Amino acid sequence: MNLFTIFQRFPDQEACIEHLEAVRWGDEPHCPHCGSVSVARKEDGGRMGRWNCHGCKASFNVLSGTIMQKTKLPLQKWFMAIGLMVNAKKSVSSYQLSRDLELNQKSAWFMQQRIRAAMAEDQAPMLQGIVEADETYVGGKPRKANKIEDREPAKRGRGTDKTPIIGAVERGGKVVARMATDLSGKGILRFLKDTIEPNGTLLITDEYRAYAAAARSGFAHAVINHSVAYADGDTHTNTIEGFWSLVKRAWYGSHHHYSHHWTPLFVAEASWKYNNRKNDNPFGTFLRRVFK
Repeated sequence: MNLFTIFQRFPDQEACIEHLEAVRWGDEPHCPHCGSVSVARKEDGGRMGRWNCHGCKASFNVLSGTIMQKTKLPLQKWFMAIGLMVNAKKSVSSYQLSRDLELNQKSAWFMQQRIRAAMAEDQAPMLQGIVEADETYVGGKPRKANKIEDREPAKRGRGTDKTPIIGAVERGGKVVARMATDLSGKGILRFLKDTIEPNGTLLITDEYRAYAAAARSGFAHAVINHSVAYADGDTHTNTIEGFWSLVKRAWYGSHHHYSHHWTPLFVAEASWKYNNRKNDNPFGTFLRRVFK
């Protein structure tokens, strides 16, 4: 759903609330605190969409317990922010979002981090089949040295001081990626066991020795030696490399910098969009999962 369609379908706060109530409750509204269906709409002219629960005596609305809980921003702007983010292949900066939605930058940033946190909770199932695993490094200084400065070019790959990210992708399927804290054999094996179903799976990696722990642990393991070739028939890591290019395009093209603390959320955004790349309505899918 593009921005124009969102603006047309949800022109005001009332239309947004009506849609979210249909997504979350259908024809049976219930209390998000106690689960009771003994609820009634609250007549309060200044507080649209409020409900009373006759079970726990609480007051609530459709946003209770969600990323939009207690928001003071118009829901139409939330909808448009979600639409912009799920459709932006290279992501969108908080400064750009603030200009597009006529918000201050801090409000735009707050919305984006809430949206990314919801994306992070939408985890892919265990990967199976032909699965490629690899690591990449994000951030740091440009690789080429500035001629004005007397310094060496920044290092690439392993050994760099950039932020490490590890990932695995099911060929033709979904991806799982995380900021890495341990790229030793034990750390990589822990990640692989958490994300890949070993039965019926062929794991393909590059020649990095830490991946040998996977073969010793029972994974069927094929290796492509990048010093010799980047592909040997079906043995390659081109799929995961393609995903890394999306992660890095968002860094270089939109964000330029984010700290270690926030890296997991930016990686989660890239993973969510990759996993929904064949989805005709990612906006609707996102809302259904947030308000399920």
